[in-house]
Amino acid sequence: MSDTLAWGLGVVKSVQAVASPGFTVAMKALSFVGSLEFYLAFLPLVYWCVNRRKGVRLGIVVLLSSFLNLWLKELIMQPRPYQMDNSVMLDTAESYGLPSGHAQGSGVFWGMIAVLFPRALFTVAAVALPLLVGFSRIYLGVHFPTDVFAGWGLALVCVALFHFLGERAGALFKSLERRFKIIILAAIALGMNYLMTSDTMIAGAFFGSGVGFVITSEDMGFSAGGRIGTKILRYCVGIATTLVLYLGPKYLIGDAFPSQAGLIRFLRYGIVGIWVTLGAPWLFLKLKLADRED
Repeated sequence: MSDTLAWGLGVVKSVQAVASPGFTVAMKALSFVGSLEFYLAFLPLVYWCVNRRKGVRLGIVVLLSSFLNLWLKELIMQPRPYQMDNSVMLDTAESYGLPSGHAQGSGVFWGMIAVLFPRALFTVAAVALPLLVGFSRIYLGVHFPTDVFAGWGLALVCVALFHFLGERAGALFKSLERRFKIIILAAIALGMNYLMTSDTMIAGAFFGSGVGFVITSEDMGFSAGGRIGTKILRYCVGIATTLVLYLGPKYLIGDAFPSQAGLIRFLRYGIVGIWVTLGAPWLFLKLKLADRED
């Protein structure tokens, strides 16, 4: 064990000196707020019910950041604290440890929220929540402090890049013909699959949601506004149908085609992505749960 990891393990044990069953439950709940599953449930809320354009920008940065995190984990292959000393295991996690996906994800998500929706409350959340989520990951024994520091650093880079380059990139992308937009999205998705063949989830979600947004923007612009009751109903209908599409193929197909698992996973998440950005808005318009944009 290197000196850095030994120091980190000592920090984990020091933090766990305040461990109790109730505190552990609270830390696990806080840790979930930094999970990809939480963001995948929250992103449609922004896209469907708050602001369509800002919602897709938020989604793009979150997905690209998540891919970067998983790719770096596979590249570095650093174990987690509990894998080196099981006495600190208060929770478990898949994949490798460095950088922390929860620290990076919470930093990117709430940082982007603060940039896209400049409010004092969101600025506070952009600082406080990543700090709390990072602490929870150290406490649970699933990350060394250096994992968390790296995650925060990458989050800062991702948000800064969007802040300085996002508008220019968006304007350039918007000026292209539809076929070129889809070619660019496909090239990025294929690049993701090439760099990380072990997990095609994010590539599929990125390609599907990107294509859906392109079509929606050009042919079927819908408004995310409306009364609060309509927004709640809109989200409930949208998330229910999304869960059916997400869970249905998983239970119907399962592991029936292990040799094609990567392709099936790509298609499954691609379908979910295109449903969120295109299919659900179409349904909202049909059910008169949303109006078209002027």
